[in-house]
Amino acid sequence: MASEKGLLTRSVRWLLLLHILVLVFNYVSSSGYPGDFTCSSSTNMESEKLGLENPLEEAKHLPVCECGFKMLDSSFLSKKMLEIQKGANDFNRPIIRSNRKLVATTDGGLHNPSCLVFNSAWKVQQIENEPNKKINYPSPVGIQRPKSDEDIAFQSILELGQLLKENLITSVELTGIFLKRLKRYGPVLESVNVITEELAYEQAKEADQLLAEGKYLGPLHGIPYGLKDIIAVPNYTTTWGSTSFKDQVLDIEAWVYKRLKSAGAILVAKLVTGSLAYADIWFGGRTRNPWNIEEYSTGSSAGSASCTSAGLVPFAIGSETAGSITFPASRCGVTALRPTFGAVGRTGIMSIAESLDKLGPFCRNSVDCAIVLDAIRGKDPDDVSSRDIPFTDPFSVDITKLTVGYLEDADMEVVHVLQSKGATMVPFNLSYTVDSVQGILNFTMDVEMLAHFDKWQRSNLDDEFEDQDKWPIRLRRARAISAVDYFQAQRARGMLIQQVRESFKVDAFIGNATDWEIVCLGNLVGIPVVVVPTGFKKISDAPSNDTRRRKTVTTGIYAPPDHDHVALALAMAYQSVTDHHKQRPPIDDLGPNDSIPDSPKSL
Repeated sequence: MASEKGLLTRSVRWLLLLHILVLVFNYVSSSGYPGDFTCSSSTNMESEKLGLENPLEEAKHLPVCECGFKMLDSSFLSKKMLEIQKGANDFNRPIIRSNRKLVATTDGGLHNPSCLVFNSAWKVQQIENEPNKKINYPSPVGIQRPKSDEDIAFQSILELGQLLKENLITSVELTGIFLKRLKRYGPVLESVNVITEELAYEQAKEADQLLAEGKYLGPLHGIPYGLKDIIAVPNYTTTWGSTSFKDQVLDIEAWVYKRLKSAGAILVAKLVTGSLAYADIWFGGRTRNPWNIEEYSTGSSAGSASCTSAGLVPFAIGSETAGSITFPASRCGVTALRPTFGAVGRTGIMSIAESLDKLGPFCRNSVDCAIVLDAIRGKDPDDVSSRDIPFTDPFSVDITKLTVGYLEDADMEVVHVLQSKGATMVPFNLSYTVDSVQGILNFTMDVEMLAHFDKWQRSNLDDEFEDQDKWPIRLRRARAISAVDYFQAQRARGMLIQQVRESFKVDAFIGNATDWEIVCLGNLVGIPVVVVPTGFKKISDAPSNDTRRRKTVTTGIYAPPDHDHVALALAMAYQSVTDHHKQRPPIDDLGPNDSIPDSPKSL
């Protein structure tokens, strides 16, 4: 595909049309439609032309009815029903069944990705053969081992790494500290699915041995972390948060896991994902927000956000299709990065939408986000959407040369801080005329998700889904999205990308990280955003005036595709003079006259 505008490749557009068209006829011909509809509007002339001996009898059982065409906004075809029925039976259904047998016998989109590739790049760049430039990470000075394990648990990646390099702690010790916290707080927060204790100690011992031999793998060497439980790791369940797959063990090493393992990081847990990567409800409960135990964490990367916020892991990997990084990061008050689409390979990851899915880190601060992105980015040979994005050293960015916009809903403290650091701050608004941004996102996500869970739906496993108002309704509705309308949505998406590109006249902009329109737009276009904690508010209906529970406040720092380093540099500049990201949630002491409730309130 990969034109400058990031649109679908012209040479394969017809494949998309045929691929999605089968969904509609498969729905109406295989599943049927509730009720006994008689389609008798076809003329005798049409019947004779099609060679039908008894047109009324044929029409009586015709599943493609006027109601169906109206549902597809195609009522003008109602007089062509018998023709369409014959074509569907003779031509479409055999192809549908053949393709389903070829690529849809398993769920999750782990194999046979679409050949239609979305490229978020705004400029054609050839960098695959260029060596990655080394990033000069700062080294903490005067580092000492904290006296308490809790203080250790809330240190940054660079601080923990310095302790390891100076032999002030071993990776085995560090792993033990985080395993203990995962076991203690994971059940309360309902945020941990599987603790990988045996694997963790094995990897930690290897990390210590390498350090003893003078072999240092980089800033993640010996650092524990967690993975969202849509990411496959051999010998451990990969449940996708779903009752339907809670015993699933995949003999696959996800690409991102391979990258982190090669960087010397220590996997200590697989963290909760909302069921089939939707929201925060999973087969074991509903993940809570450490800053307010009565709240839920929102977003399917619920466990990654909650565990990072509570100091159960130094960092975690989550994913986003439409808000699953930005929403839980904002709710749980952690720094997180949704990178440029295609920056991180997705082999071994449950797929919702191949043209939307992204992997990104939840961390203590934006420096840590840069470290993790640098370790996991790059071309995945089995993910055709992945690429070697340009990643300039964010520590070398001179923000005094940047022009940064701010939306009307921007956090003005961030604006003022960046201005004081030398950035040129200007009022800004993304200008585009596409008025169906949210609808385009929904069409894209739902149709692509249904393609990956076709068997699941056909087996009626959606009836056991943990939240019936979510995927079951959306995917049944997606059966009635025609190929033409899906493709029109992608054309409208291309128009949106072009308009956003033309109006993006600044180097970056500041805005609400959870505004739904911007969330949809950002994911459709593929732009990166860093979620940054900016403060706290009192919770509503507080049990006492002295409660330590708080509502976290965050903002988003957005940059054009392939400019993740710019967003990270601005986030680092802001966090260098603020300490909101250093605050700890009250998971042990909620304050006077407050206690952990038996069950959290429904939001």
